[in-house]
Parts: sequence; structure tokens; C-alpha cells
Amino acid sequence: MEVLHSKIEGEGKPFIILHGFLGMSDNWKTLGTQYAENGFEVHLVDQRNHGKSFHSDDFNYDLLSDDVINYMDHHNIDSAFVLGHSMGGKTAMQLATSHPDRVTKLIVADIAPKYYPPHHEFIFNGLAHLDFDMISDRREADEELAKHIKDRGVRQFLLKNLYWVEKEKLGFRFNYKVLKERMEEIGENIFPNAVYEGPALFVRGDRSEYIQSNDFPEIKRHFPKAQIETIDKAGHWLHAENPKQFFKKTFTFLNS
Repeated sequence: MEVLHSKIEGEGKPFIILHGFLGMSDNWKTLGTQYAENGFEVHLVDQRNHGKSFHSDDFNYDLLSDDVINYMDHHNIDSAFVLGHSMGGKTAMQLATSHPDRVTKLIVADIAPKYYPPHHEFIFNGLAHLDFDMISDRREADEELAKHIKDRGVRQFLLKNLYWVEKEKLGFRFNYKVLKERMEEIGENIFPNAVYEGPALFVRGDRSEYIQSNDFPEIKRHFPKAQIETIDKAGHWLHAENPKQFFKKTFTFLNS
């Protein structure tokens, strides 16, 4: 079984960070360094079909969770602190409820244990218009994407995935074809009877709609010890929009 690609920084207690859909470990570089400077061995992991990790036609949260267990076994990690954002948060929830002994504490960023209908169509519609036989640099890719995706922040996030596949030929690191086909899987929930009795922190952005107050009972049903915190002046990318407060709240929880 292939092992997920990662960047490891710092020394201390193992801390695994899982990025969101169409993201990669690099999205967490700044915060990862902060955790690493404060007593953690930080593992910034690329999930399958993302970043520099392997591509596969198989894609669901069961497999994504198994990938992390395989990664932990490979690196001789018995138990780790685990943080997951969005899709990574679903992976982290699946991991904690399936293998509670392997998760010391759980942090879930801006996603609830519920089904989300597919809502990334506009992104894939924009990506479909990128012809890398014609586009020769990042600026041209951004200009084309801008015709379909108005939000500059979303475009910058996607364009971080650009890399030189070969000389003068750009491509995306994520597995466009499979992820487009598996959009339904991204919204899937963890198992209905899944429970993690360990310490858990759910953080949501005050401008995000991903975790509503009516989701709190469902969070508590799956994660009885869950604390729920709100990050000010932040949407779904709360860790990038208010990193200072995000770090403070998560770091306090990790050390409590």
C-alpha cells in the first residue's frame, strides 16, 4: 500500500494535519510551523488524489481514514493529535470514530458530521475551461479562470496546485478526473452510529454556513466531549482568514 506524501517539521508530540478538498499540505505551512515551534512534530499530509500523494480511482472516507492509519504505521506513530479542515475534517472524524485509540485529541475545522449536497460544480466548470496546451503560465490560467470564478481567493487557492508536468507544460497536482466524478463522495457523512469519546474541538467561521447552531446536537451525538468554538471574521477558510485566533483556540485545546 502506498504511503501518503507529507512534510514533517518540529519535534515533540505527533500532530497530523489534513487539508480540505482540492487543497494540499502547503495550505497549512504557516500554521504548521507555528505548532512545530511550540512542542509538536507536525505532519502536513497530502491526502490521496491531492498534492504529491498517489492518484487512485478509489475515493471515500473509509479509504482516506485507512490511508492515515497506514501513514501512522509507516512512521511508527501509535497515537497523534489530528486536525482536519473541511474534507480533511470528515477524514479526521472517520479516523477518530473507527480508530479511537490512534487519536489523542481531535480538531475539526468548519465541517459537521452530516451530509452536504455537491456544491463544487462551479469550480469544476471553471477548471474545465483550462486548456494546458494553450496556457503557458499562471497568469494566463488565472485570466481564464476569472471568466468563470469571480472570487480571487478561490482562484488563488486552486492555482496553488499548478505545477510543471514536463518542460513548458502545466497541470494540476490534484486528480481532476476522479475528484470531479466523486463529488458526491465528498459530501458523505461518517457512519450513523460512529462515536468518538475522546476530547474534540469543532471550530467554525462566523461567516461560514458549514456548521450551523442546529448541527450542535448531531456533533455532540457523535462526539460527546466536543467543544464548539467560533472564529471571528472568518468564512470557510478560517485558518487562513483569521490565523491568529485559530492558532490561539486550537493551541489552548491541544494543551488543555
